[in-house]
Amino acid sequence: VAGVVGRADVLACLFFLSSVLLYHGSSGRHRVWSSVALAALSMLAKETGLTALLFNVAFDLYRCWTSNRFSPSIKWRWRTDSFYGRVIRALAALILLAGVRLALLQGSLPAFSPQDNPPAFHPSFSVRLMTFCYLAAFNWWLLLCPWTLSHDWQMGSVPLITSGWDPRNLLTCAAFIALLALSYRCLVDLELQRHAPAVVGLMMLVIPYLPASNLLVTVGFVVAERVLYIPSVGSVIITVYGVQMMWRRSSGSRLLILGVAVLVAGEVARTHLRNRDWRTRETLLRADLSVLPHNAKLHYNFANFLKDIEQQENAIKHYKEALKLWPSYASAHNNLGTLVLASGRAEHHFLQALKYNRDHVNAHYNLAKLYRKKNRISESLKMLERCISLEPRFVQAYLELLLLKPEDEKRGVLDKLLELEPRNWEHYLLYGNWYKDRGLQPLALEYYTRAMRLSFSAAHSSARGEVVSLRAACLVLRSVGQYSRVLQLLVRWHGVRGDGQPASRRLLAARAWRLRSELAERAALYARPRHQPSPITSTCLHHSQLEVSAHYTNKLKQNQVDSRILGQNTLHSGTSANGAGTNVDKNNCQKAEYRKKSVSLSSHYKLTHNKSETGQRQKSCPLHKKKKMKDPEFTPFVSDHLIKTY
Repeated sequence: VAGVVGRADVLACLFFLSSVLLYHGSSGRHRVWSSVALAALSMLAKETGLTALLFNVAFDLYRCWTSNRFSPSIKWRWRTDSFYGRVIRALAALILLAGVRLALLQGSLPAFSPQDNPPAFHPSFSVRLMTFCYLAAFNWWLLLCPWTLSHDWQMGSVPLITSGWDPRNLLTCAAFIALLALSYRCLVDLELQRHAPAVVGLMMLVIPYLPASNLLVTVGFVVAERVLYIPSVGSVIITVYGVQMMWRRSSGSRLLILGVAVLVAGEVARTHLRNRDWRTRETLLRADLSVLPHNAKLHYNFANFLKDIEQQENAIKHYKEALKLWPSYASAHNNLGTLVLASGRAEHHFLQALKYNRDHVNAHYNLAKLYRKKNRISESLKMLERCISLEPRFVQAYLELLLLKPEDEKRGVLDKLLELEPRNWEHYLLYGNWYKDRGLQPLALEYYTRAMRLSFSAAHSSARGEVVSLRAACLVLRSVGQYSRVLQLLVRWHGVRGDGQPASRRLLAARAWRLRSELAERAALYARPRHQPSPITSTCLHHSQLEVSAHYTNKLKQNQVDSRILGQNTLHSGTSANGAGTNVDKNNCQKAEYRKKSVSLSSHYKLTHNKSETGQRQKSCPLHKKKKMKDPEFTPFVSDHLIKTY
């Protein structure tokens, strides 16, 4: 019951019982139409709900049958005054609802494959008949002893009965003998109607099961426990009525009480164990594999689960086991191909999937991606065109086609993407990128703006879409020099998404403030009169720290003059100078030379680092250099992962 389909069957069962109770338990004027409305709701939940009207007509006929029906004066009871009217209205509603259901199916029954229902596609009529009769008996056995349970009975879970000597035919014979005996007992008592509960149980056991019996129409399953919810009510009624009859005959036998207690305890224990199996997807698959290890579909589903939890080796093992049990399993070939790309066997499995199912959409798509990676463009285009012809609304195929088409032909693909998903911001961003690459900045900005609106909308809120589309629009505006509009977009976005912002949003907010200050400085620069010199931009060291003062320059010049005079005196004095005077002169020369080198070094440092005066780019200070943050990148729209089939 945990699945959506199982809950639909439960809902159909509730409406079915409500329709029966309203038809037979009410005496209002509009009880028939109210019952028809509930039967229609049951049919909308599940097709078996339509049998509620058949049950109502059959049981109404049973209740109106009397022993004096052949009397010339009284042919029916007092109820017969409206019996014909009730039956006609119920049958007319049945035909009308069946037509509505066929209209919802577009006038044709669903098509199924041999892997869904193998007996229905067997060429031998005798094999089909024996297998379907056994399946009916097997379903009744599941109601009596629900021990062998599975959520999926496809692909050879129940082997075909190809011979009359198959021992399973004994179960079929026993079930039909019991059914005939019960039917005979009800028909014998038709005049007196002493066993009405048995009649109700028999009708509710047989009539709701007819659509799933493969006798009227072909269904897409072999055994489905969910279709037994309504027949189980009939089985319970028959069982309880039988226990009641035995109780009356045996006058409260202790053995009967013990048997009923054991039966109830066993059913409760089995229900508890089965509920534990349904806790998670893994526990359900493991429990069913222990019951039906020869079920290829269970191995396939378990391999899908293992692939989802990144257990690739075990997934490959179960895919191969599924193919061993069912070699023509196209979806298993497709999913196995997505896991063996490194071994080079992927193309083989994709081609095998197309061999057994030419209309397998995912196999065409995966093969197209594989050919694109191998640079086999023409074959990849052929596979994508086939994929789109099979599924015209397959968006991933159009995105893959966008990578292969020439630039002039991409516009048609982009238009198709917008037609299929008009509320997807990624497609508008792709369209904007295409216009931007062609140099059409205004059109690119228009599509970027649409992408921003969709990503900002409440119904399609996307934090990634907001950042990516906003960044793309800002880059276009900055490329054309519209910095004020960039600032306007950033400030407006920051005002809307300021609370609880992630790192990418804080980055954009910081850039907004930086751009604001930059625009303010430019505005101040343009407002300043032209005759005023612009201030010198600061560098690592302030310029005043590198300049030589005028006083120090004069002192330097005086020292240079003194050194020249001292040098001349030294040359002219010759031998008249003593040793002490010579040492003093040398020391003075060394001091003057050191000062000269210091001034030259300071001037050189100034010319090297004060590049703003020479027209060169200013050198930033490493102490105040901010760490450069990486721009948020937009990940590719077309994923490299292949698509598996569920």
